[in-house]
Amino acid sequence: MSEQPASHSTHDAEQDQRNQDIKIFLNGKIVPRAKAVVSVYDSGFMLGDGMWEGLRLYNGRWAFFEEHMDRLTNSCKSVSIDIGMTKEEILAALNATAEANGMTSDAHCRLMVTRGPKAKPFQHPGLSRSGPTVVAIVEHSKPAESLMKQGIRLATVPQVRGLPMSQDAKYNSHSKLNCIIACLQAEQAGADEALMLDPHGFVNTTNACNFFIVRRGEVWTSTGDYCMNGVTRQKVIDLCQAHDIPVREKNYSLYEVYGADEAFLTGTFGAQTPVAEIDGKKIGVHEGAGPMTLRLRALYKELVARNVAEQKCA
Repeated sequence: MSEQPASHSTHDAEQDQRNQDIKIFLNGKIVPRAKAVVSVYDSGFMLGDGMWEGLRLYNGRWAFFEEHMDRLTNSCKSVSIDIGMTKEEILAALNATAEANGMTSDAHCRLMVTRGPKAKPFQHPGLSRSGPTVVAIVEHSKPAESLMKQGIRLATVPQVRGLPMSQDAKYNSHSKLNCIIACLQAEQAGADEALMLDPHGFVNTTNACNFFIVRRGEVWTSTGDYCMNGVTRQKVIDLCQAHDIPVREKNYSLYEVYGADEAFLTGTFGAQTPVAEIDGKKIGVHEGAGPMTLRLRALYKELVARNVAEQKCA
């Protein structure tokens, strides 16, 4: 019997001891990691009532910053959270935090905004009366090399992404229980992460990233109706269109997935991560990333470099 590869996730990073002593932005101040604490009454801790963004630092600039801020402000407005900071103030806070940690590249930020502390430990949003809690954790973070060499093993799980009128998956909310349950189900099935279906049984997304397949030279992803509309997801779609690579946002089933030539995941942290197998079935014939995945990774790297250069010239 062949030995199973070690379990890992799409967010596995190379170990970096410097992260034990990082400084964190917390409500207008940059404080040591050990002192970056919030109240047990905070609505994010108590109820998962908040939104977040993941951003990556390249050569001193936050890639696709405007797109990330558009999503964050749209999400917060939709649930009536006042961030209390302009985009320019957020950018200044992220830059100051990176500078305090001596970071210019290979850094990842988790920017979190909650409704803030509550007067009483109950659900009603009106109990959050003192303004939002804003936190930016910026870590030294480089994706583990094993992600590209081995790929991710997925398992289809019974937990699905919900309808927009239950909890719209387009919200990048603190409440991630749905995705956590899916991840647990995948691990219990012997996989690294979960492949989630939409309410109609079509292939949708994973518990942590957007999902793509490659079939006969075409790149497919879901309609986007029931998944997080990721910034990296959209950049891959845009790159395909700009370079005459056929790309489809469509409904498709596990039948098409199992017969795919390649599959990969997209996200701010890992960019494009290959999928090695799904439900125990090897995807394609390549070890690690296939040719289309590698091409899109190269195009995405060029796109990031252009975005960073544009920001430096602005």
